[in-house]
Amino acid sequence: MSEEVRLVAWVRGHVQGVGFRWFTRAKALEIGGLSGFALNLADGRVQVVAEGAREGCEGLLDWLQGSDTPGRVEGVTEIWDTPRGGYDGFAIR
Repeated sequence: MSEEVRLVAWVRGHVQGVGFRWFTRAKALEIGGLSGFALNLADGRVQVVAEGAREGCEGLLDWLQGSDTPGRVEGVTEIWDTPRGGYDGFAIR
């Protein structure tokens, strides 16, 4: 049984207006078992919150930090926490 975790990531770079949230949701659904959301922030970053199995969240983080994302990611800051629940699937906010 995998450990359930909460990942909160802030993605910097040219990540708004390029479909970043849509692709993040698609990747989370592809990984499976993740719930949460992707949200544009006023300062130009995208906040990603994902809850689920540690392996799935680590896979999503690897993708966020990789070169397959739309736009241009300059950096990702993340924190790990215990899941809080209350998400229905993976949403774009």
